Amino acid sequence: MSQTPQAPHGRVVVGFDGSALAERALDRASDEARLRGTALEILAGWPWPKRPLPDYGVQDDEGKLLYSSARRMMDRAVERARSRAPDTLMIPSLTTESAAEALLRCGRTASLTVIGTRGHGGFAGLLLGSVTLRVAAHCTTPLMVVRGDVGRVRDTVLLGLASDTDTDVQALRFAFDEAARRDAELRVLHTWQFPAPHSAQARPSQLDWDDVAGLRKAAEAIPQYAVARLAQEYPDVRATALAVCQSPAQALVEDSREADVLVLAAHRRPRHFGLQLGPVTHAALHHAHCPVVLVPTG
Repeated sequence: MSQTPQAPHGRVVVGFDGSALAERALDRASDEARLRGTALEILAGWPWPKRPLPDYGVQDDEGKLLYSSARRMMDRAVERARSRAPDTLMIPSLTTESAAEALLRCGRTASLTVIGTRGHGGFAGLLLGSVTLRVAAHCTTPLMVVRGDVGRVRDTVLLGLASDTDTDVQALRFAFDEAARRDAELRVLHTWQFPAPHSAQARPSQLDWDDVAGLRKAAEAIPQYAVARLAQEYPDVRATALAVCQSPAQALVEDSREADVLVLAAHRRPRHFGLQLGPVTHAALHHAHCPVVLVPTG
């Protein structure tokens, strides 16, 4: 493997550990880099504890064998990626950092970070193991978790939209960009439900048709406004605004069957030190039928 070139900003980063599911992530990352016209950095953790490189003074045979094995794995990964994206600059990176630390560090200057659903070796514990949870909770740039059926092209980008579109504007713009890159339809989906029994509003059994019509109209306005605010910037994107009376997790997982990618805003709470993944995000990462992209909002 040749000397690693300097990693440019805006590249696609993919975590790779040699597993079959990591190969799926590598294939998707190669396609994403080709679509974006950016470099692809293939990041792999060494399959041994932190120690100096064998070339820098470690003389034990075991260390040399492990290092050689990692190099061969990386060479195969580069060859596989180049077969899908022959004109893309490949940046092979071996690291002694933990998987999560390396992915978060490299992801800070990437346009997209890609990981598989689970793996072994340097990137063990995916999905939803400690690595995926930490990267998803603390990523500062878009993160794609490759899951579901990635082989069939559906020409559809799906965006799950919360009630406050101002906080989701970064995810909205990312989804428009994705649809434009893929020449795909954009489906902006917002869900609504009847008021909970303990809320100050009327219970479902007490709502009349005018009340239901009002709730539906208010819900429909949210994705319509979201589409309208960016439609002029993306005149070639076919965008559809949808509002359904259903739980958000159930609606998104079901609609993901017909999508190439599901985009969700990853809301960050300032000065909150716990994992910042809500139940809808968890459900999507566990059960979506296509890759899921989390777009940090702050």
